[in-house]
Parts: sequence; C-alpha cells; structure tokens
Amino acid sequence: MPDDARLIEQARSGDSAAVDELLARHQQQVLRFGRQMCGNEEDAREVLQETLLAAFRKLGHFRGESLLSTWLYQIARSFCARSRRRAVGEPAQTEPLEQPEAASVPSDAEPPDDTAHAREMGIMLHDAILALPEGYRDVIVLRDIEGLSAENAARALGVEVGALKSRLHRARAELRARLAGAAE
Repeated sequence: MPDDARLIEQARSGDSAAVDELLARHQQQVLRFGRQMCGNEEDAREVLQETLLAAFRKLGHFRGESLLSTWLYQIARSFCARSRRRAVGEPAQTEPLEQPEAASVPSDAEPPDDTAHAREMGIMLHDAILALPEGYRDVIVLRDIEGLSAENAARALGVEVGALKSRLHRARAELRARLAGAAE
C-alpha cells in the first residue's frame, strides 16, 4: 500500500486510528491466506485475530525492510503452523455444506452445468492445495494465490529467492500430479 509507511509512523507515535486503518487494509488478505493454509474458516478467523493482535503489539519491531504485508504473512504463517500442530491427533474436521472460500463461483449468467463444473474444479483445487506438504502449500499460496513477488514470498518464508523458486517448481509439479490423480 502506498502510504503504509506514513500510517506506520503515525501508529508508532500512538495514533490508534492509524493502527486501525493499517490493520483493516490488510485484514482480508491475511484472512484469505489463513483460509488457504488452515483449510477452514474457523481456524482462519482465529489466525486473523492472533495475527492482527500480534502485529498491533509488535508494530514497533517492524523494521520496514519488507512490505508490511510480507511481515503480516510471516506472523500469520507461524499462527497457522501452531493451529495445525494443535489439530494433530484430533478427529477429522467435518466440512461445512457451504463451498470453501477458495472455490471459484462463476456469475449467474453461466449455465448451471458450467457453474457446477467450476465449483467442483474449485473444490478439487482447494483440496489438492490443502493436501500438499506445508512447505509446498506455503509457497503456492504466497506466490500463486496471494500474488507476492518471489522476493517478498522468500522473505515471508525466510528462504533465499533461489530456494523459493526451486520449492515453487516442485510444489507446482506435485499439485499437478495430485490434480491429475483426482481427475482420474
């Protein structure tokens, strides 16, 4: 965001309206990231709350070496990992009847068969991404879904750009294989 730097400075000087605006600007992208990484709305909303609270508390530690969104993704990623660790050993979660947020829902102008097919494809893609190992899921979500540059995604993951590109290549290959297996 163009004037995040101005808002960060205002927030650091105690302007609560600047803090509110700054966090509100990034709320949707953090929630979307949480949905993709956690796989369900409830955990994603919890990750969003924890991320925004942590960002509020630690805004003074943000050095500005990367975009604020990159810093927020790093925070959210750690909370997603905690959420997944808590879920280990718990019974499988039931999926709500509503479609996952990641599913693409075309406009009403499309024929019902096309709409159903697109929804089915969206669900398959969502499930295939969730089935990827964490390191692959992280890179797919940051680069291909959130659209971060290779540099910002590498910063968010704490890896070199070359390592990120290599991991992205392997992640895309595994995702293609999973989707091809699901289509059979």
